[in-house]
Amino acid sequence: MLRPLSVYLKPQATGHSGAESRVTSHELIDHESFLEYWPSVRKRTRRLLPLIPADKVEWSPGEGRWTFGDTIRHLAGIERWMYAETMQGRPTRYPGHTRDLADGLDAVIAYHDHNHEQSMALFRALTPQQWSGRSVTPAGTSITTWKWARAMIEHEAHHRGQIYMMLGLLGITTPPIFGLSEPEVFAISRQ
Repeated sequence: MLRPLSVYLKPQATGHSGAESRVTSHELIDHESFLEYWPSVRKRTRRLLPLIPADKVEWSPGEGRWTFGDTIRHLAGIERWMYAETMQGRPTRYPGHTRDLADGLDAVIAYHDHNHEQSMALFRALTPQQWSGRSVTPAGTSITTWKWARAMIEHEAHHRGQIYMMLGLLGITTPPIFGLSEPEVFAISRQ
């Protein structure tokens, strides 16, 4: 169950009424909430993949830029072989994002889905001690595991934004991320 923001805030020790700061407990993102939330984050990315024209999966918006396929293979591989592995206390085994991993839209989507399923099994297997314990990033930095999971969510949003932009450059209509488009929110706000 996702918790209300007020759960994560507490009065500061300054004595000023109403002043708040973030709680630093691992409860900021508890394991159960993450297991519910992460699939919904991934689902918002996943629903964009069928919008990619099959003949554009390896299209790039510019020289030296990643293709749709590169981006999707990267998201799939990084979730499974970097985040899931390091959260389990193992070193990263990230395989990269090249076409030899999955070539063609159907194969890229299958690679994405397969890696996500495997990752979720590993995330569900994390013990409370692992969740509140430490993971080591590929750069050798020790980080609280739940903070590492939070970084994965931010990483996903970054690349989802790239997919939205690339689809837009191709003139493909995309769904609003949370149900209403900006013009619809604006119109409702003016009523």
